[in-house]
Amino acid sequence: MAEPVSSIRNLGPAMDAACAKAGITSAEELREMGADAAYRRLLLSGMRPHFIGYYVLVMGLQGRPWNDCKGDEKKALRMRFDAIETEAAESSDGVPSGIERFLDEIGVVAKK
Repeated sequence: MAEPVSSIRNLGPAMDAACAKAGITSAEELREMGADAAYRRLLLSGMRPHFIGYYVLVMGLQGRPWNDCKGDEKKALRMRFDAIETEAAESSDGVPSGIERFLDEIGVVAKK
């Protein structure tokens, strides 16, 4: 049986749910993808970007406490986060997710 995402240090039930929504079904799959690809997929599935969530994921995949990221390492992670966020936003081409996507597909204008 596959280990849940929440079996990774720092990650809990909320990340289990977010990953499931993004099609990431196990800790093994998340480890194989790596933090950057997984976070990009999470954003594309509709998760709102949050820097702390990103670096908690990075630290967890490294087996480190979530608050172990400091100084230059944290600055470098911020640059990676910003790049992932920008790439995900450009990849979505403004296409809404969730109920907004469904409403758009059936021709109902999503509420702005």
